[in-house]
Amino acid sequence: MTRLTPGIHHFTPTLSIHVFDAPQPGPTALIQAGIHGDEVAGVHALQELLEEDIRPARGRLIVIPIMNPPAYRARQRSAPGGLDLNRCFPGDAADPARERRLARRFMDLVLAERPALMATLHESHKRYDPAVTPSFGQTLVYGVDPVPEIVPRTLARLNARFTGDNERWDPQYYPVSTSSTEVIVAATGCVGLCVETWMGFPEARRVEMQRAVVELLLADIGVRPLPA
Repeated sequence: MTRLTPGIHHFTPTLSIHVFDAPQPGPTALIQAGIHGDEVAGVHALQELLEEDIRPARGRLIVIPIMNPPAYRARQRSAPGGLDLNRCFPGDAADPARERRLARRFMDLVLAERPALMATLHESHKRYDPAVTPSFGQTLVYGVDPVPEIVPRTLARLNARFTGDNERWDPQYYPVSTSSTEVIVAATGCVGLCVETWMGFPEARRVEMQRAVVELLLADIGVRPLPA
């Protein structure tokens, strides 16, 4: 698979991939949401940013606001009767399961694009507690050791902004060899992060948080400066 041209591409009739190139060279960032259909804040955050004409200042920005449209329409983790897309990587182009075919196409895209950063926007029903495994809400999850340098920088900026009750963000080392992020990091060497907001907050607040994480990550790697 070759790199995508700027514009909107479709892997299936409803899976849209938005590709933007900046006038200046720089790294590639790939941001995706909606791989689990009941985790909506990241989807809405990316849709809002696209509606506001988010563009890179350097390099390339690839945005996939809804990775699993049938699951999102059903507001379920997986599509009705389907598989967990996040556990289908690296996928198989010949598999009868839609999710494994899609995972393979997405892997081919990632291998062609070689992003410096891939962030997957998730949500969790459980607020992070180091004594409770698993619990993810309000964390940046990574699966490599040592922690990627972008993680503590981003957390410090998030915690300077979000200071309400239970809003503190934490790092979490939680490698899952079968997750899309871990498979992609192993294949490309990129920085791969899972962004987890806690569903105990109102949806609007979670969307605000997801937007902030995306903006901070893009600013950190130099793809896009923070909004004025």
